[in-house]
Amino acid sequence: MIEYNGKSYICPLDLGFETIRGKWKAVMLCHLSEGPKRFLELQRITSGVSQKVLSESLKQLEIDEIITKHIFPEVPPKVEYSLTQKGQELVPALKIIEAWSKKNFSDIINK
Repeated sequence: MIEYNGKSYICPLDLGFETIRGKWKAVMLCHLSEGPKRFLELQRITSGVSQKVLSESLKQLEIDEIITKHIFPEVPPKVEYSLTQKGQELVPALKIIEAWSKKNFSDIINK
């Protein structure tokens, strides 16, 4: 058993998946791998995520040091989210899962 932040995990894989668990986190990370994005841009790209869920997911990814939030000193404030080094290290794993999905579910994806 692994204890981290008051939670128990069965193995390192379980702990690693906690970082991207949920419907939207991995999707946001794939989009952020293409470059920094603003909040509304992420909401538009992920079409279907509520503002509350997006905000909570971004906050958790920021706490886990997977993304960084950059606030520009202008009026109105401009905020961009981008991957940290730790987040960039996740991208190859996500791309492997994406390729696996395309290969094994091509009939569904191409409909």
